[in-house]
Amino acid sequence: MSDSKPLMWTPKPGIGYTVFRRPDGGMTLVFRDLNDKTLADWHEFAFEHLLGSDRLTRNLYDLRQVEVINEKAIKMAVDVNNDPATRNLRVAVVVKDEASRQAILNVAAGVVGSGAAIRIFADIGAAEAWLMKSMEQMI
Repeated sequence: MSDSKPLMWTPKPGIGYTVFRRPDGGMTLVFRDLNDKTLADWHEFAFEHLLGSDRLTRNLYDLRQVEVINEKAIKMAVDVNNDPATRNLRVAVVVKDEASRQAILNVAAGVVGSGAAIRIFADIGAAEAWLMKSMEQMI
């Protein structure tokens, strides 16, 4: 996609994630760890990108390298998802296994929001397939 907005992300020392632009214009974020410095940097980055969110964007969060996804990280993600600008996002989160997937679902259970369409996967192929579905297939 040639008209995608600039990524506006550069690697920093001590930050446990990388970002690259997807061919569909969305982003893939690959996390290695969820330390406090990483979470703070991601939180700021996420809100900066929401400012210009004006069309459907497909993002993939790859957390397969993260051993433990702590409650703080999950709650920060829920906080970001409560921003009204997330209504234009479809987000696939990929974790290393079904136990990690269930842990996220347990912490996020009961949170109702009008934010992004989010699904949690333990399989990268299923996540990519879901992201690529047309809006008509989502209903």
